[in-house]
Amino acid sequence: MSEQTQETIWVTQEAYDRLTSELDNLRGPVRTEITQKIADARDEGDLKENGGYHAAREEQGKTEARIRQLESLLNRAVVGEQRADDGIVQAGMIVSITFKGDKTVETFMLGSRELLTLDDSVDLSVYSPESPLGASLMGKSKGDTATYEAPNGKEITVTIVDAKPFTG
Repeated sequence: MSEQTQETIWVTQEAYDRLTSELDNLRGPVRTEITQKIADARDEGDLKENGGYHAAREEQGKTEARIRQLESLLNRAVVGEQRADDGIVQAGMIVSITFKGDKTVETFMLGSRELLTLDDSVDLSVYSPESPLGASLMGKSKGDTATYEAPNGKEITVTIVDAKPFTG
């Protein structure tokens, strides 16, 4: 089993309610339906050659994994108001930066990857607020520069282009 970080996850009330609803649905009707599929497939006889049984067991495994993921997320969640759209970098924000000497803009979420699982259409990198880059950006505003130490020991300077609340 892989070690998971136990960092606090900031979520809006809407996101918390949506996750709680999904968890309730998975624990109730979805579990019941899968259990019935497995029972029906067992009644068909030989389990070695029973595709329906194996498919239902695979679905059960995926559902139980998602239940564990949601339970972990909700246990670490802190419900708060939507972040202010004031351009100040905080956890739970979409941040755009440029690296010194490069005009390419890199956009990422400063926070927890679990928040992105709420919206499959969002395709962003995620940096922890505790990471060297994340920590150097916290509390800074659009136009500010920040310097952090890369894993190789090199100092890297970035400029904040934008910081907006994640609304997913």
